[in-house]
Amino acid sequence: MAKQNKQQTSKKAPTSFDYDAIIIGTGPGGEGAAMNLAKKQKKVAIIERYVNVGGGCTHWGTIPSKALRQSVSRLIEFNSNPLFNDGEHAKQLTFQDILRHASAVIRKQVSLRSGFYNRNRVEHFHGEASFIDRHTIRVLRNDGSIETLTGKQIVIATGSRPYRPAEIDFNHPRVYDSDSILELAHAPRQIIIYGAGVIGSEYASIFRGLGVKVDLINTRDRLLSFLDDEMSDSLSYHLWNNGVVIRHGEQIEKVEATDDAVVVHLESGKKMKADCLLWANGRTGNTDDLKLENAGLTADGRGQLKVNNAYQTEVDNIFAVGDVIGYPSLASAAFDQGRICASAMLDDNCQAKLIADIPTGIYTIPEISSVGKTEQELTEAKVPYEVGRAQFKHLARAQISNNLVGSLKILFHRETKEILGIHCFGENAAEIIHIGQAIMQQTNGGNTIEYFVETTFNYPTMAEAFRVAALNGLNRLF
Repeated sequence: MAKQNKQQTSKKAPTSFDYDAIIIGTGPGGEGAAMNLAKKQKKVAIIERYVNVGGGCTHWGTIPSKALRQSVSRLIEFNSNPLFNDGEHAKQLTFQDILRHASAVIRKQVSLRSGFYNRNRVEHFHGEASFIDRHTIRVLRNDGSIETLTGKQIVIATGSRPYRPAEIDFNHPRVYDSDSILELAHAPRQIIIYGAGVIGSEYASIFRGLGVKVDLINTRDRLLSFLDDEMSDSLSYHLWNNGVVIRHGEQIEKVEATDDAVVVHLESGKKMKADCLLWANGRTGNTDDLKLENAGLTADGRGQLKVNNAYQTEVDNIFAVGDVIGYPSLASAAFDQGRICASAMLDDNCQAKLIADIPTGIYTIPEISSVGKTEQELTEAKVPYEVGRAQFKHLARAQISNNLVGSLKILFHRETKEILGIHCFGENAAEIIHIGQAIMQQTNGGNTIEYFVETTFNYPTMAEAFRVAALNGLNRLF
């Protein structure tokens, strides 16, 4: 058991430890590592500073934002379907209304994940963790008491938080970041969102779906520039078509926040006024309070740690996973990183690693999902590829569900027929993409676009888009 208030004075590593592994943080990365180690009969402790497990993913990030999006999507669907709505009295919901749904989802997630730790006998400590040395962790509990734990190996899975520049007053009741927006107490009629990355674009969709006027300020020259250009253009068009004002290539000069409004001054000389500002520009690793120097570690300027292929830091018994190491900063990848990290902690020769092509799911309205190469990457690499397309509006299932906006694009090698990339835009894109991903992962000639022509799909389904796109692409060959 942990030893109260006992600090390690010796510079040498102790011969025995309270735990085989201590995990700091209970987000996807920490959970993946803790579960894998616990299943291998290791004695594991987790440390979480928030009142409940789940990390930023469950409480401020992925889960609440996707729950909000789901509610807004259903609202839009209801209001646009004449079967349910006569058009005279459109259903109205406030941000607070849909937050209540998100809160219910968060509670279910917390209950589920708490059960994982309890069943696997992972000891849980609430409080702020910091290093005393490379094997010893100090836990400052919420009641002010201190617990000292020793662990043979330690995993840092503390995640990230929104970047907050010093010149912006985030204590002002009309200035929010992507965490604090979940505490929005009023009903804005107009919002300025600074930063058009994944988070900014998702919240632009959510607020516009609620009827809020949205000004989206993009610091770059196009939306989500890492996407295939056609996907990026599709999103830009649909945001524009829904009334979102997008300003590309802009930088904030200063923010004036008053009791009833926020005025944003841009470096280009433009001024914008709204009820509130949502800052969604960049994230920082949560390493400030860990006292890394006591363990011989240093974070970079963005609060992130450098790791090797086994997620090991420069201190051999300390590992790091998830957002705190940067790319790809996806909950799905963090789970896998945690599991792979645990395997490496158990076996120095572990060869497990993340898949090369990690799918991205962007939950705008409509959503976007991609896996593999973009057209731009293939063109630059001079790969002879061809394109197969399927428009959702031509699919029976999409017509039945009235989800006509969207398309599926398959990029494949002209000669080998190997699938090189899949890009999907539209409702349920993040689900649809997995069918193509499964084929892309096949080896020994199994990865071929001809699979989709030779396989019989259920009808009517959205998955049928793969057959349509495959036929479209193969018909282009000569």
